[in-house]
Amino acid sequence: MIVSRTQRFDLSLRPILAGMTFESVLFVLLIAFQATVFLQLLFYWLIFSRPVFSKPRATSSSPPVSVVICAKNEGENLKANLPFYLSQDYPNFEVVVVNDASDDDSYYLLKLMAEQHANLKVVNLIERPNFFVGKKFPLSIGIKSSTHEILLLADADCKPATDLWIRQMIDGYDQKTEIVLGYGAYQTLPGFLNKLIRFDTLHTGMQYLSLAMAGLPYMGVGRNLSYKKSLFYKANGFISHYRVISGDDDLFINQTATAKNTRVVTGINNRTVSAPKSSFMDWVKQKRRHLSTGEYYKTRHKIVLASYSATQFLFYGLLITLLITLYQWPFVAGAAFLRFASQLFLTKKWMKRLNERNFLLFSPFLEVFTMIVNPFIMFTNPMFKQGKWK
Repeated sequence: MIVSRTQRFDLSLRPILAGMTFESVLFVLLIAFQATVFLQLLFYWLIFSRPVFSKPRATSSSPPVSVVICAKNEGENLKANLPFYLSQDYPNFEVVVVNDASDDDSYYLLKLMAEQHANLKVVNLIERPNFFVGKKFPLSIGIKSSTHEILLLADADCKPATDLWIRQMIDGYDQKTEIVLGYGAYQTLPGFLNKLIRFDTLHTGMQYLSLAMAGLPYMGVGRNLSYKKSLFYKANGFISHYRVISGDDDLFINQTATAKNTRVVTGINNRTVSAPKSSFMDWVKQKRRHLSTGEYYKTRHKIVLASYSATQFLFYGLLITLLITLYQWPFVAGAAFLRFASQLFLTKKWMKRLNERNFLLFSPFLEVFTMIVNPFIMFTNPMFKQGKWK
């Protein structure tokens, strides 16, 4: 009788599987649960704890800075937010606004404001090349039109939290620094959607800021990001991903950031604040844009992020399974308590550091919700055509 390799493998497993009782299966699940909790605690205490326990550094130097903002049909936002950029408590800076072929009143508003503020430089784009999609072309023009080596990027629909924004973002620079990553918050408003948006933003911030401080920078957010103009030219700008609509922030950082040239700043004064989406579907559309760039990340970044997400899913899946069976429930409850206590403790630290509030006790439920929604958005992204920049 001839037995194939597949049959031999199957025959070798049968005694093992046949010998496993329901109790044995539950024991294996318990060991897997404990290992998952251990990995989650490593993420929380070895990575996510770094920024919130670090001490802010201040420098005495105040190098000149160019703040670059791109705007398309953002007249109302420019009128509301631009004064906060122009009135920063910093000795030497300019604000470069690229008006990307707007058909609202942006041109006349910016012309009037430029007459009133000597440090405001306006670049009006009438046409743009068809091969450059998204925000990358106007942003490239804004960078090339800027005067200074240090660039500080923001969006027209957000504003600095305080007049110390430039000063404290620049505190992140030293002789080796080429990139400084900041946090972009959303306004606190009533309702579940606002809590969901702010939790998701905080959770994303915990990941990219913490991993950068741990020596694995992989992204930044364009509404609060700084890098040197020479780095932009050295990387040939956005050429390597110019056909991708999004990614002017995270893909550029993924391409250029290293453990040595990247620093992180976290605090109340160096945030920007944006108006959140007011409907769930608008937020989903925004998330589709943000998540569409993940496939272009470096492999090591994908592995780390996927590992963290996998431990989240395993934690909740195994926890629910073991609690239903009540198998060794004191050990299960103890491990779960340790994980939830760590999550709440560090989330509270992050919220205090970044002036977030009103969703701490909801964070485990919001975590489960985003665990389900974000992968669904990411996997269904190919079915939807990405919208144009504004």
